[in-house]
Amino acid sequence: MKEVRLMKGNEAIAEAAIRCGVDGYFGYPITPQSEIMETLMLLRPWETTGMVVLQAESEIASINMVYGGAGCGKKVMTTSSSPGVSLMQEGLTYLAGAELPCVVVNVVRGGPGLGTIQPAQSDYFQSTKGGGHGDYNLIVLAPSSVQEMADFVELAFDLAFKYRNPAMILTDGMIGQMMEKVEMKPFKPRWTNEEIEQLSPWSTTGKSAARERNIITSVELDPLAFETFNKKLQAKYRKMEQEEVRFETFECDDAEYLLVAYGSSARICQKSVQLLRAKGIKAGLLRPITLFPFPTKQIAELAGQVKGILSVELSAGQMVEDVRLAVNGKVKVEHYGRMGGMVHSPEEVVEALEKKIIGG
Repeated sequence: MKEVRLMKGNEAIAEAAIRCGVDGYFGYPITPQSEIMETLMLLRPWETTGMVVLQAESEIASINMVYGGAGCGKKVMTTSSSPGVSLMQEGLTYLAGAELPCVVVNVVRGGPGLGTIQPAQSDYFQSTKGGGHGDYNLIVLAPSSVQEMADFVELAFDLAFKYRNPAMILTDGMIGQMMEKVEMKPFKPRWTNEEIEQLSPWSTTGKSAARERNIITSVELDPLAFETFNKKLQAKYRKMEQEEVRFETFECDDAEYLLVAYGSSARICQKSVQLLRAKGIKAGLLRPITLFPFPTKQIAELAGQVKGILSVELSAGQMVEDVRLAVNGKVKVEHYGRMGGMVHSPEEVVEALEKKIIGG
């Protein structure tokens, strides 16, 4: 029998973490994601699965605790919101440089600065272009429902361990705070130490007589050796682009105009497509699910079919740059967005498409 619950997006993240066998959560409270830690504290998983839940003294401390747990081959994660994720950037580039799998959740709020606790999508650049120093990428998943908030926790861990790379769930305060029904997955046991040694032979589980010692580090002082390592990372990212692109289309088969939107904006744009079609305008929607790797090829293919594309975001225009790169000048690409915690309506998106693309 299916287990269906009504819960917030933030609560779904916490429940899914326990159910998929996470070993440790290290975080620091900040709105609009505080319910993730609060739910974990309420559920007390250390009494049932043995999962560690710890409020660190800061976001900087929490990401470095994640580094330590990930180095041991454990499933570890942290969550925060925009200013807190900014504080984690040094730790994230260390994790990428050491090729350590982990999951980070960013429930985005409006910025810059401390900004507002209202939803925004203005952390797209930070999330998809590295965020910290050096040539690296995170795997970035963008849920658009509370169900996906739950489902993407396990998916993020699967991808993180497959590629030995940090993965991020990039969501926002709207999806974090809204309530929807969620079909819960069954509990998975945490990995045993023996399973970790088998699944992650690189992990620092203690040297045995059968192998050399494992060293976890992101420093290499030999420039030639470090260039070779960086080429290895780039090859890994290219493999992700070949094998891990995820997206969803809506009414695209005969579309003459295309909306591109992710997360909460995509929910709104789905209604916009229906309104446009009711007016006789053949519109479609492409929703990127992975923001890195980005569905460049799929958008390029649709660019050969449509007359124009509107990138809809809760920002001043960030993803639109990747859309334009994908289109490569084939058709007109414009941006429409709201900022500072303001959320566009379906009717506003319709008006923007008619003004910027159809009548532009």
